[in-house]
Amino acid sequence: MAEVILTSSHQPWAPLPRTVGWDEIGDGSVYEGTEASGVEAADIIADSTRSKQEYGKSVEYWVTCPTQWLERYGTDDTVLVLLGDHQPLARVSGDRASRDVPVSIVAKDPKVLDAVDDWNCTEGLEPAQDAPVWKMSSFRDRFLTAYGSVPRPTGAGD
Repeated sequence: MAEVILTSSHQPWAPLPRTVGWDEIGDGSVYEGTEASGVEAADIIADSTRSKQEYGKSVEYWVTCPTQWLERYGTDDTVLVLLGDHQPLARVSGDRASRDVPVSIVAKDPKVLDAVDDWNCTEGLEPAQDAPVWKMSSFRDRFLTAYGSVPRPTGAGD
């Protein structure tokens, strides 16, 4: 198990690293020029339109990297849990945006998703308007019940 924090979706959303082929990553030095060649944070931070555009690009990058990694390196036993930790600034999300964040479970093995079929989640990475909404502690308990080695009693964590 590993926890990987992808901070590109956090303000100021610039400069974003460019997506490169997995064979090009090597020791990571391919990213050394990212700051010098990217959009300057000061150029977008006060501009709502640019902030929204760059935030969108950052989320696209944030989702693309782990899903492409899974396609290339994942096995049938690999499971990714993509979890947003908070909404962006009101300049991007709006003054009345909810505090809800998407959670996606991504796996090659369909049996992994069968374990949560009764959650009524949206297929794919973009949640539907009527997707279920739970507190993070409820998601945690449901997740551990579905995938843990010791099931919780029925009704626990609901």
